[in-house]
Amino acid sequence: MSFLPFISSVVVGYFLGALPFGYFIAKAHGVNIFEAGSGAPGATNVRRVLGAKAGNTVFALDTVKGVLATSWPLLPFLVLPNKEFLALAGVFSAVLGHSFSLFTKFKGGKGVATASGGLLVLIPWPCVIGAASWIVCFYVLRYVSLASILSAATVIVACWLLPTPVPYQIMATTLASFVIIRHSSNVRRLLNGTESRFAKKNGRAQLWVKSAIFRFLFYLKYDIF
Repeated sequence: MSFLPFISSVVVGYFLGALPFGYFIAKAHGVNIFEAGSGAPGATNVRRVLGAKAGNTVFALDTVKGVLATSWPLLPFLVLPNKEFLALAGVFSAVLGHSFSLFTKFKGGKGVATASGGLLVLIPWPCVIGAASWIVCFYVLRYVSLASILSAATVIVACWLLPTPVPYQIMATTLASFVIIRHSSNVRRLLNGTESRFAKKNGRAQLWVKSAIFRFLFYLKYDIF
């Protein structure tokens, strides 16, 4: 079997992932993102330093990187062997490229958005469940890092509980574990009580979410016992 499609998937995936959109957008605002905030070029730090519009733009672009790196080998008009394997190679390379970008001296983000984009192509339902857990965790506790860690763990559990091809399960577990490991410094700050959190903007809505969660847990307990 020719290795050219595999090499192409790896190279394209890496260079797509390595595009440092966080650095580019911050630079366009006259900010070196590596010297601002937490020093990370990801969407969270860009949002914290430059605001929601810039941060959301970075998140969207980083997600698209993962989508493109994963989906192009699956295009129906391309005649390629082992398309699913090439897609897996693409998303893995994209996450590595994002986290260790050649364009920024191998510095990069934690890979949450890029991994999410790629896995969304391959295992949409576990990703939807993971995204829901992220939203609930962030909305209640306001910690992006904790929400990302919980979401990654949820994807691992969901992809093994739902009917999912084993290669996809292995890749999802690998990438989600990588994302969790990349948050090790955040875990230390969470344990020390020094992790930054986003300010609460809608206390009434947040209270409603907490109330809904507690009601759900109460009814769940009532149904079980």
